[in-house]
Amino acid sequence: MRLTQSMCTIAECAPGGDSPATARPRLVKIAVVGGSGVGKTALVVRFLTRRFIGDYERNAGNLYSRHIQVDGEMLAIQVQDTPGVQIHEHSLDCNEQLNRCIRWADALVIVFSITDYKSFELLSHLYHHVRQLHPGNMIPVVIVANKADLLHIKEVEPQQGLQLANMLGCTFYEVSVSENYNNVFNAFHLLCKEVNKQQITSTPERRRTSLIPRPKSPNMQDLKRRFKQALSAKVRTVTSV
Repeated sequence: MRLTQSMCTIAECAPGGDSPATARPRLVKIAVVGGSGVGKTALVVRFLTRRFIGDYERNAGNLYSRHIQVDGEMLAIQVQDTPGVQIHEHSLDCNEQLNRCIRWADALVIVFSITDYKSFELLSHLYHHVRQLHPGNMIPVVIVANKADLLHIKEVEPQQGLQLANMLGCTFYEVSVSENYNNVFNAFHLLCKEVNKQQITSTPERRRTSLIPRPKSPNMQDLKRRFKQALSAKVRTVTSV
């Protein structure tokens, strides 16, 4: 089975589908971090499935795996969803599990919500924490401002996110996960290209090994389960009314 995305540069492929003749696709590991309730899980699901469901169970830090094609090359992409981060006494409250995820990653997506100023305040703290965990390694980082459709309750102006991203040297995307797929796609696509470029030019000795085991099979069953739960909840709500 092969599902070709509208951008024509990236294709989502099931293992065993038609793909370039490579024995082992290059692995790209992306961690998605940010405050609680900013839409990290929705962002990941939107990228992997093109679908949006508003309600999710508590984030358990799931790891999702997919084979995709970026600019003609097959890649095995792993996306690590992470629990929300908070500031405690002017410092990040990061447990060792989250630190392992950040060390494991080849690239980071830092997410905040335009409706939550505290999530915006986390940005620079998270960015510098990432750099501390990757000393001497310019790991690609993209900053994503989510919930761009909720302008009536916004607490952060888009220009503020762009200015901070420029100051930190990061690419910035403003997205509405609920309404638009394109910029979600663009954020992950950019990271895939950057990591792939780094891996091609680096020597095997410099490549870092994974600190989180690769799933035995692509972890899409969890996504299907979540869709069924959400759809069932909607049916129950309509029936009760």
